[in-house]
Amino acid sequence: MNRTLLTQNGYQKLTIELNDLKIKQEHLITQIEDVAQPDESGEDGLVSQLKEELEVVNDKIGNIEDTLSSSEIINGELTKKNIIQVGSTVKIKISGNSTKKFYIVNHMESDPSLNKISDQSPLGQALIGKKVNDEFEVSAPIGKITYKIVAIT
Repeated sequence: MNRTLLTQNGYQKLTIELNDLKIKQEHLITQIEDVAQPDESGEDGLVSQLKEELEVVNDKIGNIEDTLSSSEIINGELTKKNIIQVGSTVKIKISGNSTKKFYIVNHMESDPSLNKISDQSPLGQALIGKKVNDEFEVSAPIGKITYKIVAIT
């Protein structure tokens, strides 16, 4: 089984999300039991809708449980400061112009609005294993973009 690297913050968020989903799961089961009439020959639209929603919730619960069961929490002591990996904070120069800071995280933690990029994204995959002063290109919808690693923390 592959281990899933998570930050402490990401692990906590997934644990909270899992607990919330389990509460929602119980609520949906109760709703289905309340709405479904055992003597009806067919299900009404509400029961079908609730069962579909329950199936989505069950899938999410399964995914999060799988991730958490195979996870390893990374922290500052474990991360190598000279090589980019999950848990690294990276400052990069984009096409020789602006600089931007990114946090490399597991795909379950990614949030582009907070500059948390997945290790599975094209940029994340390109960054993994790089060192300070490495230059590389990533294909994007607007064309190839050149990046240079400025700092790793």
